[in-house]
Amino acid sequence: MTSDPSCLHKVPSSGALSSERASVDNGGSVPPFTSTLESRGIASLCASGIDILQVNIGYLCNLKCTHCHVNAGPDRTEIMTRKTMQSCIDVLKANRIGTLDITGGAAEMNPDFRWFVDQVRSALPEIKILVRSNLTILLSPAYKDIPLFLRERGVNFIASLPCHTQSAVDAQRGVGVFARSIEALKMLNGIGYGTEGSRHELSLVYNPPGPVLPECQHTLEQEYRKQLLEKFGITFTRLFTITNMPISRFRDQLEESGRLCEYMELLVSSFNPAAVEGLMCRDTVSVRWDGKLYDCDFNQMLDLPVLPPAPRHIDEFDQEKLANRRVTTGMHCYGCTAGAGSSCQGSLV
Repeated sequence: MTSDPSCLHKVPSSGALSSERASVDNGGSVPPFTSTLESRGIASLCASGIDILQVNIGYLCNLKCTHCHVNAGPDRTEIMTRKTMQSCIDVLKANRIGTLDITGGAAEMNPDFRWFVDQVRSALPEIKILVRSNLTILLSPAYKDIPLFLRERGVNFIASLPCHTQSAVDAQRGVGVFARSIEALKMLNGIGYGTEGSRHELSLVYNPPGPVLPECQHTLEQEYRKQLLEKFGITFTRLFTITNMPISRFRDQLEESGRLCEYMELLVSSFNPAAVEGLMCRDTVSVRWDGKLYDCDFNQMLDLPVLPPAPRHIDEFDQEKLANRRVTTGMHCYGCTAGAGSSCQGSLV
């Protein structure tokens, strides 16, 4: 993404959002994110276009991971309807958006998941479609057809594997999850995902095991490749490192352990202005299961909608207003700008 000075412009410090101040008060003596931007001459954060429509089609999940910012689990009932999916399809058909990023929960558990993918691919044969998967769901009898279904439609996988060791993964995601994830990865390799020369991409996602920043993405990727290949014969396309965000389930854990302020201090002290240009909120619009619009998946979980005059629902989608909107920020934004930066597509610098 090229720098767009018009989208990173100065505004008075009073532009800090009240929602951000409330979050800061709850998290300790952390300066508002807007104040930190101001000190670097980029006080107001704005979008620079819309390249990605990220659609969360429901919070239902077969797992309940400790780092999950969605707070997804088997008890969640929020599910996107076919009507709202159709609204998303209509937006994609009417606007030049290159990527559809489907996420959850376990997105595959939405009863209209296959219909949604089919309709998008039929209407838009050139669009890039990503599906974020926890891997284990692909082994359940009701979903075993999904890997081949997605391969036939040219859909790429982004799969969560927060570490390459059993102890770390099971600690974050539940006993037995690592073994099932490895089984699913072998199955995906077996049908051509993530193999050398394949056009079917299989990207993995790393999350730190606690209130620490991810290590260097390139270094971790090399270690993942070595360990997964030597131990299990598994290959993959690339690795994304994503910082644990101080929201939802992970924030609850930080508060319970008395480490929220410590973690926030780490994020603030690690602020990297070079990460601001590549923030995913600048080229992405996030759609909640009910059609409401957000700047990113994290704002969606905090229910911090896009700011007026940008429309707040998929049925009112306006490309121009959304592509030039001012971004809603909060203390969680320090998570995306700490160290090498973090986004749904991995590190930023």
